Amino acid sequence: MIFICVLLLFSAISGYAQSLKTLTYNIHHANPPSKADHIDLEAIARVIRDSGAELVALQEVDVRTERSGADSDQAEELGRLTGMRHYFAKAIDHQGGEYGVAILSKHPFISTEKHPLPMAEGVGGEPRTIAMAVVEPHAGKRVIFACTHLDLKAENRLLQVRHIADLTAELDYPMILGGDFNAKPDSEAVRQLDAHFQRSAINKGFTIPVESPNREIDFIMFRPKGRFEVVRHEVIDEQYASDHLPVYVELKFR
Repeated sequence: MIFICVLLLFSAISGYAQSLKTLTYNIHHANPPSKADHIDLEAIARVIRDSGAELVALQEVDVRTERSGADSDQAEELGRLTGMRHYFAKAIDHQGGEYGVAILSKHPFISTEKHPLPMAEGVGGEPRTIAMAVVEPHAGKRVIFACTHLDLKAENRLLQVRHIADLTAELDYPMILGGDFNAKPDSEAVRQLDAHFQRSAINKGFTIPVESPNREIDFIMFRPKGRFEVVRHEVIDEQYASDHLPVYVELKFR
């Protein structure tokens, strides 16, 4: 009887140890909407620390821009403030610096890469990118954690999701993708992603605006489908630090 109890306890502990805590957060270059021209990186870092996330996908990150500080690398500083490793992927040059997405990780980066996303000719919009990092959160279980921020233009978004699907079709490891997709769950862009990824979702998981949110455009998803079990999905009610609510998803390896 004692042996069975110990075995069950070990199994429970082992199962818990195989979980993976993730977060996606559009940080609005750490500018609280209630404070024009104010930068509060500590507020963003506090949200990340309090979430307990191991892997974080960040959008709207500034590196040495005029508005956020010519000597401020927000990806690097958030890494320092959270005690995590950082990887920044530029989407555009902006105000004398760079602007794009970033990944924070409690686990060492095995490799990192970025890929520009396509844009439809003559449509306009803003260049976007996807950042990808290989990590090994548990011995022998490597994953690709990725971050993106799709364009506001619908024509560009469709090209971008198709490119992401093609880019990730034959990966060596399971992939988790977090980001601001600028599209609601019933949009064509998200429907196309759903054909390739399993998307974590809850009823009324709205992420914007931060006060009385009414739509969901920030997601965490993974492929291949069925590779993870969603243990917990929470939209964190943090209304000060950014104009988006962060999304926390805890996954368990299958």
